[in-house]
Amino acid sequence: MACRPPSTSSLTVPFLRRAFHTSQSLSARPAASQLAHQHATIPDYPHGISHWYKQSNFGLYGASRPQSGNTVSSRTEIKNRRKWFPNIHSQRLWSDALDRFVRVKVQARVMRTIDKVGGLDEYLLGEKAGRIRELGMGGWALRWRLMRTEKVRERFRMQRVAMGLPEEGYEEVMKAEGGVVSEGEAVDRERAIDRILDKETKREDAGVELGNLEMGEVVKEGSRATV
Repeated sequence: MACRPPSTSSLTVPFLRRAFHTSQSLSARPAASQLAHQHATIPDYPHGISHWYKQSNFGLYGASRPQSGNTVSSRTEIKNRRKWFPNIHSQRLWSDALDRFVRVKVQARVMRTIDKVGGLDEYLLGEKAGRIRELGMGGWALRWRLMRTEKVRERFRMQRVAMGLPEEGYEEVMKAEGGVVSEGEAVDRERAIDRILDKETKREDAGVELGNLEMGEVVKEGSRATV
């Protein structure tokens, strides 16, 4: 079968070239580079980067990670290996301090905790050690953004006044005393003080538990003697 020559209309249509870029897009940046860029100007996260579940460094995953186990057949009792992944959703959460919605990947359990404590700001500004561990690298960056806003600064100032502390922050106090300390060093000092207080609290709780056990043993011995 003879091939038909191309028509003149097809020859006059210009050839459309595809745009080609040699530069790397921002979305294709490696995870380590993204973390270094996001955390370049904020204090170091005390628990470090999650190397086992790397995507948890970019959201509120609640310190969760994939779990492995077996599915057992009820008829033959044959075991098959499987994995359970965290229930992650992309949500738009309102922040009163930032006065805007924040798009973040959040676990379903963390979402229930946010609703329970009263919003995203209250969850991120939690002071307990367990809450800091749950935040991860992504939550730590959001927490720092909130702490830099005027609303949160005013909130902390009112708390210092209620506790009888000076209204100025650590940086202003150290400058007045003749020493200059950066804000990152002040945060590190706060963490050291919190760790000391946590250790003292644990010791007190352990002493109370030991006293309760000893009291229980004394009561048991007394009851045996009366019998």
